[in-house]
Amino acid sequence: MASASPMASQLTSSFTVNRILAAAPRGLSGSSFKALPCRRVSTFTVKAIQSEKPTYQVVQPINGDPFIGSLETPVTSSPLIAWYLSNLPAYRTAVSPLLRGVEVGLAHGFFLVGPFVKAGPLRNTEFAGAAGSLAAGGLVAILSICLTIYGISSFKEGEPSTAPGLTLTGRKKTPDPLQTAEGWEKFTGGFFFGGISGVIWAYFLLYGLNLPYYVK
Repeated sequence: MASASPMASQLTSSFTVNRILAAAPRGLSGSSFKALPCRRVSTFTVKAIQSEKPTYQVVQPINGDPFIGSLETPVTSSPLIAWYLSNLPAYRTAVSPLLRGVEVGLAHGFFLVGPFVKAGPLRNTEFAGAAGSLAAGGLVAILSICLTIYGISSFKEGEPSTAPGLTLTGRKKTPDPLQTAEGWEKFTGGFFFGGISGVIWAYFLLYGLNLPYYVK
């Protein structure tokens, strides 16, 4: 066989070098990468097994219903907190709304006199007691107007109570009559009467009996 020409030998060598350069990665020196044989990866399955003893959730929805939008916690649902809240005037369903309003108004009116006397604009004058009492009475009147507006916008005449008829444990109870138009009207009237009475009683104790109270 005749020997190959020099041109053919040069082309063959150039083609071999180009193949080697194409196989080798750019920027790296050394031999080209080789494909390693695939390794079989073992798989396993995790199964959740329900425990025999049920777990107790510290925070959970009321009555197990997440759509109510309220949660039971050790603070809000403990017997001590439930007893304390049930004895507040606003939640004492066994008492009429009128008497509950009087009780809430008495507490507010009685304790509002002191801050107005000590922090009012006439606190350093001889009219501090009268001005503070009048300011406290004015605030009671404003709060009574706010309660009236809330009752008009929230309740309608003749409609049943909007209060729930179930307890946290699912026991049926009579809906609170305070959550009606008539009940809220009585509560507002009792609040105004009790608030003004508390202001008058505080003024009488401070400046009628002339007792050595701190707020004077």
